[in-house]
Amino acid sequence: MIKQAERMTGLTAAIFSQIADLQKKAMASGQDVIQLSIGSPDLAPAPHIIDALKKEISCDRNYGYTLSKGKSELLSAIADWYGEKFDVKLEPETEVLSLLGSQEGLAHISLCLINPGDVVLIPDPGYPIFSAGPLMAGAELHSMPLLPINHYLPDLTAIDESVLMKTKLMILNYPNNPLAATATREFFEEVVALAKRYDFVVCHDFAYSELVFDDYRPDSFLSIPGAKDVGVEFNSLSKTYNMCGCRVGYIVGNPQVISLLERLKSNFDYGIFAPLQSAAIAALTGPQDCVKETAATYQRRRDVIVDGFNAIGWHVERPKASMYIWAKVPTGQSSLEFTIDLLNHTGVVVIPGNAFGEWGEGFIRIALVQSEERLREAVDRIKQWLKDDLHDRI
Repeated sequence: MIKQAERMTGLTAAIFSQIADLQKKAMASGQDVIQLSIGSPDLAPAPHIIDALKKEISCDRNYGYTLSKGKSELLSAIADWYGEKFDVKLEPETEVLSLLGSQEGLAHISLCLINPGDVVLIPDPGYPIFSAGPLMAGAELHSMPLLPINHYLPDLTAIDESVLMKTKLMILNYPNNPLAATATREFFEEVVALAKRYDFVVCHDFAYSELVFDDYRPDSFLSIPGAKDVGVEFNSLSKTYNMCGCRVGYIVGNPQVISLLERLKSNFDYGIFAPLQSAAIAALTGPQDCVKETAATYQRRRDVIVDGFNAIGWHVERPKASMYIWAKVPTGQSSLEFTIDLLNHTGVVVIPGNAFGEWGEGFIRIALVQSEERLREAVDRIKQWLKDDLHDRI
């Protein structure tokens, strides 16, 4: 009998797998399913990005190993993009490192910084890799509840000093997945001060930096004075340029942390496929109209869901960023019960909030990964369901 390692005990995809299985069964039975669960963009990269990829794929010399660090041209393009977008100055050779998607870096960073028993502060609700990476490193997890009363920001004053004394890493994510929440500059300033006081590293996941609406612009964590002394920031081309499957991400910031991750990666893997690096360079240095168009598309989709739900009495907030809607379950059911009922009665698939942690119970996450027409269809189906079967429970 094969026995799993103890470090695997805390890893689970049970809820995600359960929803995927239910979706497959619904589709197999002939039900017209509207998939709003997985946050995989349905949009394509801009033509100039695809053209760069096509050109480089035809070159015979591009099929060898690449350095895990990334081409110098890519590192410079990332640094220049950060300088232009967020007024953050980065040294390409020491403060930028390419990744096989930002999730790869988030998974491995704890192995560079954490010894068994060290505390990692994680957001709850939070994207699953925020917990999985530290668990694999033997960390002791301490959840930071993200609650509506605090605008989905951690209450830093609520963290006991005995915990802070053992903390080696804090993980943050704004604009947030799954909450679609945003952070203030003042909050980041408090984080920098706390990290310096208790000598821990801050990792900020900034993957949704460009999916922003209504003229909102988020601050890079690294734009805060002193942030680079204590922190790093992860970003990705996945959502900004619709390149999820290309697995092009990066980490920027503190050179010591980046050096550690580069050393780990040099033992674990090689770099990004060369043509994909060229496509990434084209994305970062080329016309940026496509980024604005992508954000505008998600803004329109957001409005379809928010306006549609509010019109039927299901109040949801209008987020300023990300590709998600975080909605309170309107029926008094658990997150999972409501998600299953929603699928069975309407064919609309979402993710129950408890998949992202204890404090996600009572909510669902809706991914805006379908056309406006399909989203309107989803609203109409839900409206009919609630009207016919559950209207008295709202």
